[in-house]
Amino acid sequence: MDNVDRQIVKILHLDAKTPLKLLAQAVGLSSPSTSERLKRLEERGVIGGYTLRVDHGQLGYPLRAVVRINPMPGKLNLVQQMIVDTAEIVECDKVTGDDCFVCKLYLKSIEQLDLILDRISEHARTNTSIVKASPVKRRLPPL
Repeated sequence: MDNVDRQIVKILHLDAKTPLKLLAQAVGLSSPSTSERLKRLEERGVIGGYTLRVDHGQLGYPLRAVVRINPMPGKLNLVQQMIVDTAEIVECDKVTGDDCFVCKLYLKSIEQLDLILDRISEHARTNTSIVKASPVKRRLPPL
């Protein structure tokens, strides 16, 4: 990746709907050249898709939680499937350390969180944190 590719990625990360003409102007290339670079970035997997930022609170999910999960012996696959099957878990990483999974949930209420945790807690230890604020929104690493 050269500096122009990095600029393209940065601009699209901020607004995936940036029109090709504006993107080309921002990086100092013609629209066809910019389009070709976009195509190459997609083919190489640098750009894996275009996404939408959603205000989950506006969709009725005002509560966010991070749940760290450590399955009981022999329950790893069961717990992983429970995580996959729980729609409120919108992101989950399998990690090293004291826990096996770190999950991000969007919830309508504490009661909804309790129902999910009760189900998982039959097969795993959990540690839950309610998200108060996000001082760092999703961003790119340094390019």
